[in-house]
Parts: sequence; C-alpha cells; structure tokens
Amino acid sequence: MPNVTRITGFILMGFSDVPELQTVCGLFFLVMYLAVIMSNFLIITLITLDLKLQTPMYFFLKNLSLLDVFLISVPIPNFFINSITHNNSISILGCALQLFLMTSFTSGEVFVLTAMSYDRYIAICSPLHYEAIMSSGNCVLMVGVSWATGVLFGTLYTAGTFSMPFCGSHVIPQFFCDVSSLLRISCSNSLVVIYTSLGIGFCLGMFCFICVVISYFYIFSTVLKIRTTKGQSKAFATCLPHLTVFSVFIATACFVYLKPPSNTASIADRVFSVLYIVLPPSLNPVIYSLRNTDIKCALKSLQQNLCPRGLLHLTVQSICPWCSSSHFINKFYNY
Repeated sequence: MPNVTRITGFILMGFSDVPELQTVCGLFFLVMYLAVIMSNFLIITLITLDLKLQTPMYFFLKNLSLLDVFLISVPIPNFFINSITHNNSISILGCALQLFLMTSFTSGEVFVLTAMSYDRYIAICSPLHYEAIMSSGNCVLMVGVSWATGVLFGTLYTAGTFSMPFCGSHVIPQFFCDVSSLLRISCSNSLVVIYTSLGIGFCLGMFCFICVVISYFYIFSTVLKIRTTKGQSKAFATCLPHLTVFSVFIATACFVYLKPPSNTASIADRVFSVLYIVLPPSLNPVIYSLRNTDIKCALKSLQQNLCPRGLLHLTVQSICPWCSSSHFINKFYNY
C-alpha cells in the first residue's frame, strides 16, 4: 500500500506566473464582470418594471439573465481577489461550494433555454392556444423545475466528485473548480459514482438539445408556410435571439467539455473555460436588446422617469431613435 498524503486544500492555476501580469488579468476580468453584471441587471430591471414586457418570453429571459449573473459571480470575483493578493489557494469546502454553484446555474440555464424554445414553438405553431398553454402558472412551474433540476445536478455532481479521495498533486489545472479538473487529481480506483452522474447529465443535456432541435424544426416548417415576407421576418425575429444564445452556449460548452482528455491544462484550455463562463452572459443582453424594439422602448420609458426631459433627448435619440416617432410606433403596433 503506497504512502499517500491526503489533500486538505487546493491551488488554483492562474493565467501567468508573473505577478504583474496576473494582476492585469484580474483587473481585465473585473471590468468584464462589471459590464456583464450591469447589462444583465438592466435587462432584469426593464422586464420587471415595464408592463409591456410581462409576457412568457420575457419572463424566461429575466430568469436567464438572473442565472447569468449568478453563474459569472461564482468564479470571476474569486479570481480577481486571487490575482490581487497573489494567493491562489482554496479550501476543500470553498472548492465544493464553487463546484456546486457553477454546476447548478449551468444546468439551470440549459433547462431555461429549453423552456424558451418550447415557448417559441407554441407562439408560432399554436398561437390560438398560446395563452392557455403558456399561462403564468405553467411558466412559473417550468422555471421552478429548471432551477430545482439545476440544484439537483449541482448536488449530485458535488457529492459524487468529493466522495473520492484526493492525493498527490493539489494543483487544479484551472482558475476555478470543475469536475474534469478534480478528476485529474483524484487517486480513487473506482469512479462509478461520478461517471454515473456525468452519464445522467449527458443524457439529459442531449434530451434538451433534441427538444430544441425538434422545436425549431416545426417552427421553421410553419414559418416557411407563411405567404408574406413581412410575416416571415416578424416570426424569425422572435426566434433568432434565442437560437443565437442557445448556439453560443452549446458551442462554448462543447469547446470546454468535448475536447480530448489530458493530464495538464494548457493556456488554450483555460481561455476556452473563460469564454464558456463569460461569453454567453455578456452576449445575451446584447443579442436580445440589439434589435428588440420592446426592450429599447422600455429603456426609453425608464430614462424618461429617471432623467430630466432636456437631458433625455440626445440620449434617447442615440439609443432608440425611432421610439420617439409616433408614426413608427403606430406602424409597429398595427403590424
């Protein structure tokens, strides 16, 4: 029986061994973090306050933005503190908490995105039954199941991962705690529990992916039957933001989790992990607000309540130039 030393804590690997460069990286991620937090909280505030945005689609979007805020708030502030203090150590309890939260919020996002695809499917393929199917009670139920399932997966992965003994190297080849990195430093001869958890997660992830693909198959089939180009454009405009967000989320996840396993993590692996954590939360508000007239006009209304009328004119014209045009608004609502 080999003599092994049990690990009581871990060392998170940063992006550089040079203290000055590590500090610069920390400040850079802090700026990105603040931008993501502000943009997502703006979306949440607009949807909460504006009565015109009290629809199932925006209800799901508010929960997606909330999950984005929670997800990015787990690793980035900790990475910033480590970069400033040049202390990359983390306790086993802290690592377990980080793994639990990130797994929970990531799983929750997958299920919320799946619910959003179902919402778009009902809106386009069964518009006459939309209000009955997507009632407030059903929307709350779907979101509640998404959050609860995320917590369940977080508990399952965390319990499975930390049921294994860790010995030997205590350096996690990542800037946050994740399952794949912890598996590399485990000295357990039996990985049945964690592989079973990963298998269940993979199956449910594939189920969600197939549901989204089937939903958009029927959506595109229905939209292509619309005779007018104007009607097709309006239908596509309601689905394109969600499809883009879902594609970005899946693409970044595939880069991180479907790469061949290795004993060491390269700089590229850590960069892709950053993209997986930062890119979807930062792009979601941009994608949903860039060409979304409802969001822009809600922003204009909020600015009118917060800013003096004289100061508001130039700001509104730069952000939402058509919102002040009564001709466009009448045309939009008579569309």
